[in-house]
Amino acid sequence: MRRSVKTAAATLALAAAVVGGGVATGAVHLGPGPDALPAPAGLVTAAASGSPDPAASPIVGVEASPSAATPSPSPTPRPTPLPTPVLVPAPLTGRLVTPRIAAQHPIALMIDDAPAARPQSGFNAAAVVWQAPAEGGVPRYMLVFQDQMPTDVGPVRSARYYFITWAAEWKAVYGHVGGSPQAMATLRAKGNGQLVYNADEFRWGGIYYRRIRTRFAPHNVYSDAKSLQIMATRVGAENEPLKAVWRFAPDVPLAARPSGGIIRVEYPYNAITYRYDRASNTYKRGVKGYTKQIDPADGKQVAPKNVVVMMMSFAPLNDGSSKHRLEAKVTGSGKAWIATNGRTIVGTWKKASLAGPTRFYDEAGKPVILTVGQTFIQVMPLGSKVTVKDGPLPLPRPIPTPAATPSPTPAAGAASPSASPH
Repeated sequence: MRRSVKTAAATLALAAAVVGGGVATGAVHLGPGPDALPAPAGLVTAAASGSPDPAASPIVGVEASPSAATPSPSPTPRPTPLPTPVLVPAPLTGRLVTPRIAAQHPIALMIDDAPAARPQSGFNAAAVVWQAPAEGGVPRYMLVFQDQMPTDVGPVRSARYYFITWAAEWKAVYGHVGGSPQAMATLRAKGNGQLVYNADEFRWGGIYYRRIRTRFAPHNVYSDAKSLQIMATRVGAENEPLKAVWRFAPDVPLAARPSGGIIRVEYPYNAITYRYDRASNTYKRGVKGYTKQIDPADGKQVAPKNVVVMMMSFAPLNDGSSKHRLEAKVTGSGKAWIATNGRTIVGTWKKASLAGPTRFYDEAGKPVILTVGQTFIQVMPLGSKVTVKDGPLPLPRPIPTPAATPSPTPAAGAASPSASPH
């Protein structure tokens, strides 16, 4: 009975101490000891060292002092990850671009190739470059821009009917300075989006075309990216998704590329030479009078990823003029050399209709896969001289054979393993 009274008194004293804000040292002993009392259920005891620990956990059920609470650290805000840009292949080059750029309407420009017009500007920004004969033995270019636009381009020259049919493959904005009667009649009848969008300098000169003072007419008409894009809108061309016609693949590895190689074609007033460069996987271009064709717009040598040589039938147009203009059999098929990754395929070109695409096939009739990037197309009259010579593939490096580990020399006096026992 007396022990029960003592136990009850001790419990009351402990509770009073807790309510008062703490347990006084030595006032009540908990845990082991001669005169200690058992701890009440739910009470957290101090460290076994015997000295009170101010950092010990508070007693369960008792609110800790605000000043003693350790503030939780504020979480470090994580930056919002930027969305990965969506890229799609550009329809004329296979280069990865944004969908907005891939939907830009193609713009084709006729470019002069008379000796007085060289060097011309804007080649390196073009997706596809066509070169074909014109009257007088002087060829002419058509530059097609889509995923890149030129800072400066020219000299812009007159239209020809067969170039219109190649521009029609993309229903391109077709920029020119006048043209042959046949070409102008076609543009009047089908130049509002039926075949192409007519962008004649006779209509837009002084607005989107300019004449420079460092060249004499007619070799002095130029334009630029901003002017061309505004003009494309003015003539009614709208940006929209375009379906690719050719198939593209990345560059082959360096080990699969040959060393050197040459392609050469000749027009009466120009000779074109491509020299394959293994390191860049491009065909570095030279023209008559220039070993390296440098584009003044960016100061770099013209060097496409793909070169196609097409053989085509040309004949006098007989349009009643004394200009000796030509007509070409643009539809049908013919022989073609398709060079890419330093290797040349002898195959076929095919074009089923005036506005249909020109496609390229190998000897087995399968579509040729081009390398991602720019393509030059050399259209040559039947019987033209064409030189194509691929370079050799590099020899594989021999794999060194590891040297044999020599057997340890037996110690002096030791019997040889092959020796016969005595």
